[in-house]
Amino acid sequence: MMPIFTRAIPLFERIEKAGFEAYFVGGCVRDYILGKEIADVDIATSATPQEVQKIFPKTIDVGIEHGTVVVIWEKETYELTTFRTDGEYSDFRRPSDVTFIRNLKEDLKRRDFTMNSIAMDKEGHLVDPFHGQKAIEQRVIETVGSASERFHEDALRMMRAVRFVSQLSFSIEPVTFLALTENAYLLEKIATERKTAEFEKLLQGENRKAAIQLLLDSGLFQYLPGLRFQEKALAQLLKFEIEQLSIIEMWSFLIFLMGIQTDEAERFLRRWKLPVKKIKQVKSTAGWLQYRVHSPWNTESLYEAGLQFVVPVERLFNICNHQHLLQSISDVRERHENLIIKERQELNVSGHDLIKWSGQNGGPWVRDKLALIEKAVLNGEVANKRESIREWLLKCNQS
Repeated sequence: MMPIFTRAIPLFERIEKAGFEAYFVGGCVRDYILGKEIADVDIATSATPQEVQKIFPKTIDVGIEHGTVVVIWEKETYELTTFRTDGEYSDFRRPSDVTFIRNLKEDLKRRDFTMNSIAMDKEGHLVDPFHGQKAIEQRVIETVGSASERFHEDALRMMRAVRFVSQLSFSIEPVTFLALTENAYLLEKIATERKTAEFEKLLQGENRKAAIQLLLDSGLFQYLPGLRFQEKALAQLLKFEIEQLSIIEMWSFLIFLMGIQTDEAERFLRRWKLPVKKIKQVKSTAGWLQYRVHSPWNTESLYEAGLQFVVPVERLFNICNHQHLLQSISDVRERHENLIIKERQELNVSGHDLIKWSGQNGGPWVRDKLALIEKAVLNGEVANKRESIREWLLKCNQS
């Protein structure tokens, strides 16, 4: 058993000593069966939140009304959730109430997919009442019980299903897929932030092309921000080798294929409620890609874009032209490295110098003059030395 599980065994023993059950559940068990790396574990227990708090001296209430308590144990934190059944799902996302129970099978029954409905005890023995191991062996995604009911309970499960296709390279079982197509409209009722989180994970998975195709085939794409009428752009995305692109590159390439101009890009990205920093990165990358498809890099554009945008844009340019992703990267890196200056701060002259030399008050002219010097130094018209720049300015003023 992996160390991440064995470290939690003393915690299990303490729960069992108090007369309760405890199991590893969900994604950590699935990934253990798949032999994948596991970042954290989820634990289900027959103990109620109040009973958990009596067993352990250090706990944090994070979702106690839904049965979850964080336990601090041996300098690590563990999420413990009480076995439960869910009440009505009035908002297509979360149950209005939960009932704590002592039965593990009933708790597993409420979960989304069979591959996520497997429990494991501290000895590594699996409890698998819904044949999740078989689903994992066959690499299929199927719901626990009625797919339509599961998606009505929590419509985000539809995006999770497609996201798992991307991350795990599984396929969706036919009845589950049919329920996706029939219930896609429910996705409209889900908060944008939730949809964005799943979509971004989908865009980064190894099997992202198959997942995007599923968004198209199921109609789910119509209920994602700004994508309702973008079937053609999404289909076009599948024609390119996009598997190694970063999330910033994926967003930028999608915007490019959608034909969204730079001034419209921010509006589109805001609809997804992305962080401001990410919006700026994507907007700049997409803007420079528009430039690159029409023009080769020159000294000024390499300088203005900077290496942080030159490299991803060149990668996308290569993708656009069905060339190897890294074909020209070393060349543009070298050209950028050979620039005389790489940013304005490297100029050996300041606005204060210009004011002192001219005897004038500061104003917009200082910014304009610095830009002129910047361009001259960049293009080798004047050496990046304080006195050389001063002499060059004097000549310019006399001519």
